[in-house]
Amino acid sequence: MFKGLGGFGDMAKMMSAAKDMQAKMAEMQDNLSSITVTGESGAGLVKATATAKGELTGLDIDPSIFVASEKEVVEDLILAAIKDAQRRAQERAQSEMSRISQELGLPPDMKLPF
Repeated sequence: MFKGLGGFGDMAKMMSAAKDMQAKMAEMQDNLSSITVTGESGAGLVKATATAKGELTGLDIDPSIFVASEKEVVEDLILAAIKDAQRRAQERAQSEMSRISQELGLPPDMKLPF
């Protein structure tokens, strides 16, 4: 395409690849909003649902744990479920970023900007 222009042909290729990467990154960001993960604690008594972006979208608490004297335990279970959901969201986001990196031919250990 740009044979007579020396290194400019490579520059055009790089710019095109950068635009492709930017489009794939934007698509991945949109997809992370629609991917959900569920974290749980207390053998499933408390479940927290979040998007792969880490936004909490739901909380499910088994009514059997609502005992006034167990308030601190319930609070701990809720926090543990939320932290588990956030950890799973982060893992899923990293997995999606790795997949995009591989599709773009980038090194697997390359950190993408988010």
